[in-house]
Amino acid sequence: MHNPRHWSRADLARIACDAMLERGLVPEFPAAVERELAALGSAAPIAGPEVADLRSLPWCSIDNDDSLDLDQLSACEPLADGAVRIFVAVADVDALVPRGSAIDDHARTNTTSVYTSARVFPMLPVRLSTDLSSLNPGQDRLALVTEMVVDAQGDISAPRVRRAWVHNRAKLAYDTVSAWLIGQGALPAAAGAVAGMDAQLRVQDETAQRLRARRHAQGSLEFETFQPRAVFDGDKLVDLRQQEHNRARQLIEELMIATNTCTARFLAEHGGASVRRVVRSPERWLRLVELAREYGESLPTAPDAKALQGFLARRHRADPLRFPDLSLVVIKLMGAGEYVVERPGAAPIGHFGLAERDYTHSTAPNRRYPDLITLRMMKALLCGTAPPYSPAELEALALHCTQQEDAARKVERRMRKSEAALFLAPLIGRTFDAVVTGHGDAGSWVRIFSPPAEGMLVGRLPALRVGQRLRVKLSSTDVERGFIDFNVAYG
Repeated sequence: MHNPRHWSRADLARIACDAMLERGLVPEFPAAVERELAALGSAAPIAGPEVADLRSLPWCSIDNDDSLDLDQLSACEPLADGAVRIFVAVADVDALVPRGSAIDDHARTNTTSVYTSARVFPMLPVRLSTDLSSLNPGQDRLALVTEMVVDAQGDISAPRVRRAWVHNRAKLAYDTVSAWLIGQGALPAAAGAVAGMDAQLRVQDETAQRLRARRHAQGSLEFETFQPRAVFDGDKLVDLRQQEHNRARQLIEELMIATNTCTARFLAEHGGASVRRVVRSPERWLRLVELAREYGESLPTAPDAKALQGFLARRHRADPLRFPDLSLVVIKLMGAGEYVVERPGAAPIGHFGLAERDYTHSTAPNRRYPDLITLRMMKALLCGTAPPYSPAELEALALHCTQQEDAARKVERRMRKSEAALFLAPLIGRTFDAVVTGHGDAGSWVRIFSPPAEGMLVGRLPALRVGQRLRVKLSSTDVERGFIDFNVAYG
């Protein structure tokens, strides 16, 4: 094994490739993809007269600082009585990635981009996902645009979907937009360069908060998960940081949830089968009732999202330090999200976590294959052509996408462990404040706060309870396997 002090970003990328292959994901693009890519022309394929020209709207993108695969843009128009018309544009990836092409075949195999700090494994080749099919600033792009009216109470009406040309006027990032929205930073320069963009962002933010309040009133669940990301300076791992869920992230999250809901309803109203994103009503609800009882709270005996959200909100206020650990327990008991096919007239399963009856994934076709499937289904309806997939094909794809998304999530989690092990390697022998996060057959688990990392307690252990604070000493790390071991620090 390498001396951890000599590990490089390339070593972590190699571990990530191995983890991908172990999970049935393909880390590299085959030669046929490269050949197709070389033959691709411009980003603006010919489109017919049915495509609207919405380039004059004040579109902007808000994403991570380092995001280059821009899937969606937003814009808004204030109306009477406090209502707002929201526009969300989603990149028409299908215009450049036809079904059955080599590029499409690779995307269908992996079904998702896999994000690790050392290396990103994009679902689509970089020239597409960050250029030709990305809604980059200063470029005319084809998109599917969803319009909706959000009233003063956060209710959505008058949804409309159409194909359109769009033009991104400002590429913005979550952290700087959020700092400005809450009065802790200046208006980002890219927004300041566009007349009226500051007002656009304020109205979009206010509308998103309305939508958010409405969702919470209906029982949408709010979690806080522990997912620190490694930060590199060139080849050197310099930090581990827990990503904060800020105001600008909420803005985009709410507009995307609203768009996904409108998309699901559009497909259902037009009689089309669709791939829905669902979280089933929890089968282990009684275990959630027991969990709440451990905190002196009571939940009804039948699944009730609103009651569960109330419990979570009270625990977050009472004990924010341990809330990520409670969130994880609740998420595991609820069960993972999955893709299912819903047919016209069938009772929808719904998304328990979002308290939404109609929900699909439609806003990230550069990085998620179910969104590309939905995009193709929508375009077929809008163009009056036959559905691109049969119900049987959709059933097979929904199952495959669920399995591959689970595999990708496991790879990303596995890599977070290796990144943390590498970052902590020079700190062996140091002591840290920690909290016990769980017990298993293998032993007890702890989370340290600074840097944010998780590991196993080894050696002679006293009686410990979940949630207990203690001091621990870092005893060993294994970057290759992603292991971090601590001892209880006595005295």
